[in-house]
Amino acid sequence: MRVAPGTEAREVARAAAQWLALLESGEASEADHVQLKIWRDSDSRHENAWQKIQSLRQRFSSLPAELAMATLDRPDLARRAALKRALGLAALVPTAWLISRQLPLDVWRADLQTDTGEHKQTLLADGSILQLNTASAVNVDLASRQLTLVRGEMALNVLGGAALTINAPYGRIMLSRSEVCVRLNERECNVAVVSGSVQLQPLHGPALLLQAGQQINLQASGAGPVSAFDAKMPGWREGVLMAQNQPLGDFLRELSRYRSGLLRWEPALESLRITGSFRLDNTDKVLALLAASLPLEVHSRTRFWVTLTPRKNIV
Repeated sequence: MRVAPGTEAREVARAAAQWLALLESGEASEADHVQLKIWRDSDSRHENAWQKIQSLRQRFSSLPAELAMATLDRPDLARRAALKRALGLAALVPTAWLISRQLPLDVWRADLQTDTGEHKQTLLADGSILQLNTASAVNVDLASRQLTLVRGEMALNVLGGAALTINAPYGRIMLSRSEVCVRLNERECNVAVVSGSVQLQPLHGPALLLQAGQQINLQASGAGPVSAFDAKMPGWREGVLMAQNQPLGDFLRELSRYRSGLLRWEPALESLRITGSFRLDNTDKVLALLAASLPLEVHSRTRFWVTLTPRKNIV
């Protein structure tokens, strides 16, 4: 039986917490360290959970220390038991926070969802084509002709029939015989019309009509200005990331959406410029291409922990 995505992710988070508690107990053997490395390298989700729980653990680091100090004058067995209880609590707190923050309930329950780096295309019962980008989730209710974007980015191509409505945190998008891309960011929702036209109803302000080749950002305060984009340029729907004289920092922030684990770079690389078309199905290859064309080096601590630094001059 296949494990539900939400349940599987929660089990990974719990496993990471258990590994952390074992290491900090001081009782981990050399074999345990080897097994931890095997576990981290075996799945990108494992490495993601490990890095996140390490970061969270630092926020709660004072808890075990305080409890440990309170047991210094007790016999060894009592001290060890108290420390184990402290470690268990310290592991539990970041695990619960990680589960609630990274796997919110509405994402668990979404009808369709994708993991980091995954792209999914679905033919809906009415013939419409729905595409989900990396780390996205959507609910589909064709009976009421509505879709709700819960997280991430989607594209919807309505080929015919009755209009469909896309619900987003900052407004509604209504379309028929049109194709639209909708992306949720932290404080706004970007709507871009690929073909046809769509009707927008922001949370605040009047409704407006958006034509093919136009895009707009919906925010809590209303709709921003309409701007143009090239609807014929390949994008994530074709598995491509485009850059036109783009600052490298902006490019890497976008690329990191498609990579599991940590991607970091030194501030000195932010202002380098990048132009090109890059396939998203192999982000390691993208980083190798950057290293071949720009003065930077790629350092991989593990498959899921990569740092970019300026290239050192060799005399």
